[in-house]
Amino acid sequence: MKRRWLMRRALPMLLLLAGSPILLLAQSSGPQALSLDQALELALPASDAVGLARADTHRADGEVKRVRADYLPQLTGTASYIRTLESQFGSSSGSGASSGPSFCNSYTAHPSLTLQERVDSLESAVACYSALNPLAGLANLPFGRTNQYNFGLQFTQTLFSSGIVNGRPRAAVAGRRVAQLGLSQAEAQARLQVTEAYFDAVLSERLSGIAELSLAQAESTLADTRAGNQVGTRPEFDLLRAQVTVDNQRSQVFQRRAQRELARMQLLQLIGLPVATAVELTTTLDETPAGGVMDADSLSVAAADTAVGSRAAVQQAEAAVTIQQVLTGVTRWDRLPTVTLKSTFARIGYPDNGVAWQADYLSDWTIGVHVSVPLWTSGRLSGNSIVSEAALTQARIRAEQARDGAAFDARAAVLRLRTAQASWAATQRTVEQAERAYQIATLRYQEGISTQTELADARLLLEQAQANRATAARDAHVARTRLQLLQDLPLAGADVAQTLSNAASGQQAIQQPAASGTSGSTP
Repeated sequence: MKRRWLMRRALPMLLLLAGSPILLLAQSSGPQALSLDQALELALPASDAVGLARADTHRADGEVKRVRADYLPQLTGTASYIRTLESQFGSSSGSGASSGPSFCNSYTAHPSLTLQERVDSLESAVACYSALNPLAGLANLPFGRTNQYNFGLQFTQTLFSSGIVNGRPRAAVAGRRVAQLGLSQAEAQARLQVTEAYFDAVLSERLSGIAELSLAQAESTLADTRAGNQVGTRPEFDLLRAQVTVDNQRSQVFQRRAQRELARMQLLQLIGLPVATAVELTTTLDETPAGGVMDADSLSVAAADTAVGSRAAVQQAEAAVTIQQVLTGVTRWDRLPTVTLKSTFARIGYPDNGVAWQADYLSDWTIGVHVSVPLWTSGRLSGNSIVSEAALTQARIRAEQARDGAAFDARAAVLRLRTAQASWAATQRTVEQAERAYQIATLRYQEGISTQTELADARLLLEQAQANRATAARDAHVARTRLQLLQDLPLAGADVAQTLSNAASGQQAIQQPAASGTSGSTP
């Protein structure tokens, strides 16, 4: 019963782990199979550059929404409470104030008095009461009231703004396009880096195997030489030479193993797995593909794969020009007024006991048009225009540089692939010849008709040929992947990177282009 209970509790966890390749690769004690496709699937979530690019895309979406909100009305609710501790409107006597009466008799009309006497007594009573209570007539006004509640709504609608008319939303959309292209570049770069790291790990494992095979061959030769030396058919010089060859090859094996571990750790770091994770790379280099190696002269590349206009970096540079054009247009028209419609509605209450719901609320509603005009800026607006025009010129020059760099990069990628294909094709027959030469050298050495030097040279040539073939296969795979991702890959060069940086900064600057040109406004 306890075993069945444990199985029921453990089954959901096993199913969860089965659906998570990352957890399986990271937590399993044994080596797990890892193909190139799986590594590419893990690479994007683990890439910091991709994460930053996605956040930048999300920010650009918010910028577009914020700029488009300038077209629409804005409504704000307000609520406030004010407690007056001491007011200038209160009844208090200062040091220079004349002292008034402290008590006034109540006014009583006497019918026996004449009309003039009754008017005089009435005026005397009013004067006494006014001197005693100077603000009695303002009792129902808001001045100096102890408690005040204010609940209101404020409406704002921009009627005219040079920034909106001259295309701030268009610049924001261009900035979002820059961010989206940046995300595509980051993803393509992450895929290429993982592909290179994966094949570097496969290549280092293959080179380590070649070195170990050469060590086994050298140890076999040492055993034959030692046996021949014991029976007197091999001199001591051959024995010493064979021992030195084994020791040198063993050092080579140690170096190849270290390079293999470093390549594996770099790959695991790129795909977000602990460097101690044991994995088995299942995608091979295909050193001798079944269909043979395509000749470099027969390699055809579609024009769309290397088109300059389709490169993400070129489109980013052109979007940067668009943004800078909008900034320049805004600075040129910064002297135009900004017209805003504003309306405020409030309900105001002055309760004597401070309780909000026991007050008699009064309405206060205003509407007006505000005009903001820069009258004198001491050259600031003209300076902004000069700076924007210079930045536009730079953006156009960098866009041209991006187009030239894209054309060069496309030719370089095709040339790199052609060279890798040619090298790969050349190494196929070389390995076969080196293997045959080593077999003959081994047989000649065993029959005693050749020297150990000849055998060592044949072994070295075989090891070099096998390593060259593996390296050429790795270069061909990486060059093919680079050509496939060429449209989204970033261009190398500081000028292009500066162009894209300026595009991002220009997209942010377009959000508040008129903030510096609204001084001297008139309500």
